[in-house]
Amino acid sequence: MEEISRAKSFGGVQSVWRAQSVKLRSPTRFGVFLPPGEGPFPALFWLSGLTCTEDNFIAKAGAQRAAAEHGFAIIAPDTSPRGEGVATDPAGAWDLGLGAGFYVDATEAPWAAHYQMYSFVTEELPTLIAGSFPVDPARFGIFGHSMGGHGALVAHLRHPTKFRSCSAFAPIVAPSQVPWGRNAFSAYLGENPAHWAEYDATALVRRAPSAAHVLIDQGAADQFLERELRPDLFAQEAVIAGQQVTLRRHEGYDHSYFFIASFIDDHIAWHAAALRD
Repeated sequence: MEEISRAKSFGGVQSVWRAQSVKLRSPTRFGVFLPPGEGPFPALFWLSGLTCTEDNFIAKAGAQRAAAEHGFAIIAPDTSPRGEGVATDPAGAWDLGLGAGFYVDATEAPWAAHYQMYSFVTEELPTLIAGSFPVDPARFGIFGHSMGGHGALVAHLRHPTKFRSCSAFAPIVAPSQVPWGRNAFSAYLGENPAHWAEYDATALVRRAPSAAHVLIDQGAADQFLERELRPDLFAQEAVIAGQQVTLRRHEGYDHSYFFIASFIDDHIAWHAAALRD
């Protein structure tokens, strides 16, 4: 690994690293915040949304203060593979290809060669972090925003003992039922909707709820709420399945990082309570 940048923040250190990913078959970057102290620290994996890199969360969320207060490391990967030979949408669409990996393992050409974001986030990156930084693999949680909220819910529901706590900001909870998800899934996974269920949190919670209590925050003024996000669909299925979920709606808040920064402290405290042991 190569360290790209380092800055002191609230007594801890915010750094950015570059490594060659086996799963993505390309170089990738990720942020690591370590709180003051020696560790091993509990760690949260943050998954960002469409068009983002690792930098959006690092620079805009304001998470370092609460992470330092609660003694948490935060890992923030990029949202897609990048580099020479990595496919992207030829029409330049912002919701497919670079910056839009959707945290799936693509099976269709040309995406399958590099777009293995699910395996990278759930297997390769946690192993790399556990072997390189003073973190406690028994106390991992995961959270994210929009496309990243989708990724966080899916990763938690499929690996509830690896990512023991989970929360999300404005997640795409039912990608099989909304335009963003259907567009990406048909490209990455093929046209058969039956293949999409492994990456659809609403379908997953119906089949296998976790023992965790999931927190979802949603801005009521979010411009994507009714067309793309639909947190009500997940909440309804969670209740039926016996999954504990708290869905909070916030009047006047939109889809931006201003919304995330307003409630990020709550999310870190939520994970801290869940991972206290």
